[in-house]
Formats: sequence, structure tokens, C-alpha cells
Amino acid sequence: MKKIVVLLFLSLFLMPLMAQNDVRTLTTKEFREKVFNYTTDTVWQYRGSLPCVIDFYAHWCGPCRRLAPVMEELAEEYCDKVLFYKVNVDEEKELAYLFKASSIPLLVFIPVNGQPQIARGALPKETLIQAIQDVLLAK
Repeated sequence: MKKIVVLLFLSLFLMPLMAQNDVRTLTTKEFREKVFNYTTDTVWQYRGSLPCVIDFYAHWCGPCRRLAPVMEELAEEYCDKVLFYKVNVDEEKELAYLFKASSIPLLVFIPVNGQPQIARGALPKETLIQAIQDVLLAK
């Protein structure tokens, strides 16, 4: 019984605190707080301390569904070096419009310093790793 209580405690309280290597959903409000506030700033300046990758997707999109587990793997592999976000284009239309996400999946690679780079389509994991290393300078 004691083991069950300990396991329950770990799974309910400690594991969510430790799980920082996932792909986090990003709303328009959070984008303005964590990435770039396009409503007040006129010059691009990333607000984060780690580079990030933003995956613009939709639940109905087959290539997006195939890309999702790859993004989860990359989030785990680069957990201390790169943040991974996802934006649902059906729910966050303002962000989708801002990035011209008419074709999805659309990936935005944002270095700490420098301009965002956009890639379209469900790219292979190896290509994504190369982009993370080249654009985000994360080895």
C-alpha cells in the first residue's frame, strides 16, 4: 500500500514538474509574451532565452499528425537547448495569418539572435536536426 501511495504521489506531483521536454501548445497571447509581441514591437526581437521551433498544425492534417511524434522526439533530445511549441491554425488564426500558414505543417525556427527561418511540409527528422543545428546553432 505504501508503494502505491508513493507512486501515485510521484505521478501526480513530481512528474509534471520534471517533464519540461515536451512540445507545448502556444496561444496568441503566449506567443506575444514568450516569442514576439507584434502588436507593440516594430523590429523583430525574440523574447526567449533559448531558441525555439514552432510547429503550425491542424488536427485534421495527415502530414501534421505524422510530424507530431518526430517533434516530441526532438523536444526530448534537445530539452536543455531548444524550446518546442505548436500552434493550432484552426484555433490561433491570427498567428496563422501572421506567418502565412496557408500550407501546413509549417515550421518556424527562431534563433535567440537573428531572424526566424520558415520550412514547409513534414520534413524528415534528419532534415529537422540539420536545421536545428544550422539555424538555431544547437549541437
